[in-house]
Amino acid sequence: MEDINIKVLNEVNKGTTMGMDAISYVAEKVGDKEFQNVLDVEYGKYKEINKRVENIYTQYSSKEPQETNKMNKMMTWYGVQMKTMNDQSNSKISELLMQGTNMGIIEGRRLLNNNKEIDKEVKQILNDFVVMQEDSVETLKKYL
Repeated sequence: MEDINIKVLNEVNKGTTMGMDAISYVAEKVGDKEFQNVLDVEYGKYKEINKRVENIYTQYSSKEPQETNKMNKMMTWYGVQMKTMNDQSNSKISELLMQGTNMGIIEGRRLLNNNKEIDKEVKQILNDFVVMQEDSVETLKKYL
């Protein structure tokens, strides 16, 4: 059975990678400088948590943290391209990012609520990730 700490770190790593990927996929479609700056800040938050995962992962495993697989990355890219083909507005891009972020929040809250035995440091990273995503949703709502 996989250690719960490794599972949580892998989930956070996949979530941060997916968030950074999604932002990079939509960034080229954003013409509004203010909104682009918001996305740059959000990208930086994902990257910071991703680095925190990488920094402690070796305490739990000799392997590398799991990332999203190539098929998921391709499907995300394709979905963004299709959904923004006719509408590249800030509202549409915010909506797409919020949908993915909400999935991350749900999974993160589920992990927090159902796994009381997570190590303190891992739990802090997971909690920070969920709170960051919740804050991100609030930020993105302004662009709907």
